[in-house]
Amino acid sequence: MKLWEKETKVSDIVERYTVGRDLEFDIQLAPFDVLGSLAHTEMLCSIGLLEQEEKELIHRELKSIYGDIVSGEFSMRDGVEDIHSQVELMLTERLGDVGKKIHSGRSRNDQVLVDLKLFMRQEIKEIAEGTQVLFDQLTQLSEQYKTVLMPGYTHMQVAMPSSFGLWFGAYAESLVDDLHMLQAAYKIVNKNPLGSGAGFGSSFPLNRKFTTELLGFEDLNYNVVYAMMGRGKAERSLAMGMAAIGATLGKFAMDVCQYMGQDFGFISFPDELTTGSSIMPHKKNPDVFELMRGKANRIQALPNDIALMTANLPVGYHREMQLIKEVLFPALQDLKDCLFMADFMLDKVRISEDLIVKDKYKYLFSVEETNKLVLQGVPFRDAYKQIGLAIEKGDFDPERSVDHGHEGSIGQLNLEEIKVMMAANMAHFDFEKWEQAINELVE
Repeated sequence: MKLWEKETKVSDIVERYTVGRDLEFDIQLAPFDVLGSLAHTEMLCSIGLLEQEEKELIHRELKSIYGDIVSGEFSMRDGVEDIHSQVELMLTERLGDVGKKIHSGRSRNDQVLVDLKLFMRQEIKEIAEGTQVLFDQLTQLSEQYKTVLMPGYTHMQVAMPSSFGLWFGAYAESLVDDLHMLQAAYKIVNKNPLGSGAGFGSSFPLNRKFTTELLGFEDLNYNVVYAMMGRGKAERSLAMGMAAIGATLGKFAMDVCQYMGQDFGFISFPDELTTGSSIMPHKKNPDVFELMRGKANRIQALPNDIALMTANLPVGYHREMQLIKEVLFPALQDLKDCLFMADFMLDKVRISEDLIVKDKYKYLFSVEETNKLVLQGVPFRDAYKQIGLAIEKGDFDPERSVDHGHEGSIGQLNLEEIKVMMAANMAHFDFEKWEQAINELVE
C-alpha cells in the first residue's frame, strides 16, 4: 500500500531502490507514529473535521495498535511502504472510511518529522540517563580511590603525580560538559513540526498549538517552511551531542586499553570480562574497550556523515533524507550500549594501589621537590636547576608524596560541586513534562 499511489504502478526495480532499508528503521518509529496520529486526530475533532464518535473509534483502534507495539506484537506487512501507510491501512481495515480521515491536514513530510522528533526526544532521554549512570559510577570510583597515586603523562612521558581519583573524576566532569551539547540538541528536537504539511501549511484551520500541548513539546516550529528545513538539522544537532559523549568515551577507552597492558599494569578486570588469544596463552585482551573506542570514533564521525548527506539541498523535502536513519539509528544504539558497557565494566575494575613505589616513577616527583625548595625561599629557576643537576648525577631520591590542596587537585577533587553541575544539567531536560503528556494521550 502506498498513500500516494493512483493508477500507474511503479517499477519493482525502482521501488526496491527507493525504499532501500527504510522499513528496517521504520519499525522503531511505530509507537511515535501512533502518538502523532492520536494528537492529530484529537485536534481534527476540535476543529470539526472529525465527529466526536469518529474520533473515539479512531482513538480506540490507535491505542490498541499502540498496545501491540509496546508488547512486541506489531510487525510491518509485506508490500507496505512505510509505518504511516501501515497504521492507516490497519485503521481502514478495522473502521472503513473513518480510518481514511486521519490524514486530513498533514503530509507524510510533517508526519515523519513529528515521528522522528518524538523518537529522538525519547532517545535523548535514554542517552542522558545512561550518561548519568556512568557519571555516578565514575564519581564513586573517584571518591574511593582519591588518595591512590598514579603516574601522569605529557607527551606520553612520565610527568607528574596524578591519582586514580583525578583520572576517574576527569571523565565524570567531561560528561557534564557533554550533556550541554545534548541539551542543545534537545531544545531543537523538542519543537513540534506537526501541521506544517509538505512544508507550506494547510487551508484547514489547524490548531498547531493544541497538538504541541498534547505531545508535550516545549514549543512549535512556527514557520512551516522552516519546519521542513528542520529535517536533517535536528538529526545533525543530535549527532553533535552524541559525538561529544562519544569523544569522552573514546578517550577513556583508549586510556583503559593502555593502562591494562603489562607495561603499565595500572588496572585490571576479572578474567571473564576479557578475551584470550588463539596462540598466546597469557593474553587478556581489552576487547570491550577496543570495540568501545571504535564505536565512539564512528559516532564522532556521525555529524559529518549527516551534514554531507544534506549539504547544498534547496528548501523543501528531498528523498536522501531517509538515508539519515541508516547512520543515525544504529549509532544511537551503539552509544547507549557503550554507556552501559562502560558502567558494567567499571563496576568490576581492579586498581593497582602500589604503583608509585616503583623506581621508574621516582622522576614524577621532580616538580614536587622543586616546589619544596621554592617554598623555602629558593628562586624557582635556581630550584629547578638544583633538582635537574641531582637527576643528572643520579642523586635524586624524592619523598613519594604530594600536597596538592587547591580546587580540582589531588587533595581537593570537588566532586560535590561536579555532582551539583550534573544534577542541574539533568533538571534542564524536563523529561517529566512530556512523559506526563504522552501518558495522558494514551490512557
